[in-house]
Amino acid sequence: QVQLVESGGGLVQAGGSLRLSCAASGRVFSVYAMGWFRQAPGKEREFVGSITWSGGSTYYAGSVKGRFTISRDNAENTVYLQMNSLKPEDTAVYYCAARQSRFTASSPDVYGYWGQGTQVTVSS
Repeated sequence: QVQLVESGGGLVQAGGSLRLSCAASGRVFSVYAMGWFRQAPGKEREFVGSITWSGGSTYYAGSVKGRFTISRDNAENTVYLQMNSLKPEDTAVYYCAARQSRFTASSPDVYGYWGQGTQVTVSS
């Protein structure tokens, strides 16, 4: 079992930045690939990005590529989502998720552990 807690959400103006954190506890964090997802009201949960267990590879949805950056600190059991140049359409609840694998995936169905989510609101 691994427990995930997100933090860092809030209200920001368009063009601004936020950094989300996801703190993990429980089993050895480094064996998990991590993903970030988001869900806006009335929409399905969508893939934002992911990072392999070693942090050596990252993957992003086209809508955030070049603006968002995922990183992880296995010594601190934490994964981060740096969000720059935020747009109103980035408004959503952001979730981190863990997958007990060295490899990432974009489907939420293969992630077994989820945080409670943190709200990000971008005003125009």
